[in-house]
Formats: sequence, C-alpha cells, structure tokens
Amino acid sequence: MTGNRYKENQVSPTRVATAAVDGSAGPATRWRGSTPGGPGQLNPASQPGAGARRELRAAGIHDRAAQAGYVQARALNAQHGRTYFLATRLLPAAKRPYVHALYGFARYADDIVDDLDPRLSTAERARRFDAWARTFVADLERGVSAHPICQAVLDTVDRWQIPPEHLVDFLHSMRMDLTVTEYQHFDDLAKYMWGSAAVIGLQMLPILGREDERVDWSRLGRHAADLGLAFQLTNFLRDVGEDLDRGRIYLPQESLERFGVDRAALLRARATGSASEPIRQLIAFELERARGLYRSAWPGIDLVERSSRDCLRTAWTLYGAILDQIEKLDHDVFSCRASVSLPRRVKVAGGGLLRAMWARTIS
Repeated sequence: MTGNRYKENQVSPTRVATAAVDGSAGPATRWRGSTPGGPGQLNPASQPGAGARRELRAAGIHDRAAQAGYVQARALNAQHGRTYFLATRLLPAAKRPYVHALYGFARYADDIVDDLDPRLSTAERARRFDAWARTFVADLERGVSAHPICQAVLDTVDRWQIPPEHLVDFLHSMRMDLTVTEYQHFDDLAKYMWGSAAVIGLQMLPILGREDERVDWSRLGRHAADLGLAFQLTNFLRDVGEDLDRGRIYLPQESLERFGVDRAALLRARATGSASEPIRQLIAFELERARGLYRSAWPGIDLVERSSRDCLRTAWTLYGAILDQIEKLDHDVFSCRASVSLPRRVKVAGGGLLRAMWARTIS
C-alpha cells in the first residue's frame, strides 16, 4: 500500500458502547474449540497445498520459514472458522494469507485461555497467560517470534502497518476471560468486546483497503468495529450454552434482570435443552441489539476496496443468517445449535465469488 496507507483510527471503547446500545454508526470474535495438538503444541506444518501455495506466491511470501506460520493459520481457519474461511476465499489471493494470520493468532490466544488446566487456581492460570502474553508483546516490539503463527501475525502487522495496540487490547480481553464470568451492564461488556471483537475489525481494515483515499480511515473504522461487534454478539447468542459450560455469561446481567432470568434459569435450560419464555424474550431482546449493529456496519462495505466487498457482504449475510435461524427456533438457543445450512452457504458464497471475480477484472 502506498497512498492508501492505513492510519490509526480514532475509535474508542466508549464509542463502541454507544454504538452497540443505540445502533449508531461509530471486529474471533470469540473463536471456539482447540487448536491441532492444543495450545503450544501445534502440529508441525505440513506442505502447503496448491491453493495455499498460490496464495503465498500472490502475497509475496516466499521465505519457507515465514510460510509455515501462514500455512498453520490457514489450516486453523479452514478447520474452525467455516463461515470466516468461506468469506475469505472471496478476497484476492494476495490478501488471504494475512487475514488467515489474524484469525490464526486470535484463535490460538483464545484457546490458550480456554485450554489452561481448570484444576489450576484462577491466579495461576492468569499468571501463565500473562507470561505468554509478555513474551508475545516483547516479540511484537522486536518484530520476530519463535512461534510460527505469532511470526505470521507479526509479519502481517509489519507489512500492513496495523497498530500494535490492537493486538495488546485483544490480549487484555482474553485475560478477562480468566477472571470475569459475567457483566452487569452492557457498557461493561462493551469494554470486553472492544478488545475481543471491535479491534478485530480494525486489524482487517488496512488489508481490505479503502476505495477512496479522500474518505478518512476513522469513518471506515467505526463501521469495521460495528461489524466485529455484530459478529461477536451473534456468537454470544448462539453459544449461550457452551459459554455456560465454561462458567461464563456474555449477556448483560441488566438484560437478564429485565426479563426475570438468572444464572440458575440458564443452567436449567442447558440441562433440559429447552428455554423458558423469559429466556426466549431475553434472547429476542439481545438479537435486536445485534441487528442494529449489522445495520450500522452495512454502509462501510461500500467504502472498502471493490475487490474486498464481496468478502464482507458474504460474512455479513451468513453471520446475520445465524440470527435468522435463532428466530426460526423461536429464540430457543438451548434446543439445538443455530447454524446456516451448507446449501445456503454455498449459494451465498457462489454469488459472491462471481461478483468478486468480476470486480477483479475491472479494478
């Protein structure tokens, strides 16, 4: 990037809270599951397939050692981030490895938190995460890491001039998962989501690019942050039961109290596989909050480079379709996991692919 170089966005956690509450304009996402081999024990990188090799060549990543981290990050994305990976396929090949690197790092850090031995005390788990985080931040300052995925994200940060504080903010939110199990007010939750979701959207911006250099990056940043929040709230609604299993509630306590719901009621719904009417009303209320964020994020898609738009449109549509599925379940997120069918994903992505190919021919 030359004249289109990314500048730091003036988007704050306070702005995130305001946007999320009232839907005004100004991204993981919590990432679920385990990395291959578990955190710190990633499987050795296999030889990249034809698709990965093509993407690495297009991105100008030729060093074999550097390629290893990008290949591992791509594998994590393909294995665990079905919708995210599918949307990324609509980006130009030269951009995909860097998006995979950001996903891989977020996934890896999140899994470290979730996979720490639960028999350890909270203080000991926090101490171990802090030690790992300090090492990464030191690597971030030096620009080099011994861990393949961390090295890939450091390379991505350097190439695209991504503000390092976005990664530091992300790590801060991941640490909160070790000590915070619920949030009284939405503003409290928004502070967590700033690091776990909003900055994910901001990290993506320089890779996605902006179509018009006269448009200030901060304007794109507000939409990008809202999109990250929308995706995360969608995950929170879909995964209430899974989060309960980890002892966490990512719906504000003030919302629970509004509908006469408490942790015990959620646990009963988890045990029986059926949500009560107050819980359904709670989910419907928070679902509308998420819808507002999707609406707020939508105008930003036309501000990024033309070749990046179909990736975002596809992700916006498919993640939003999870909310549609929750509504079809009458907001009972405990009866089954809301998901988008494969035919639906293929239909949406197929149309996006044709548009993306056309966009590349005229860019």
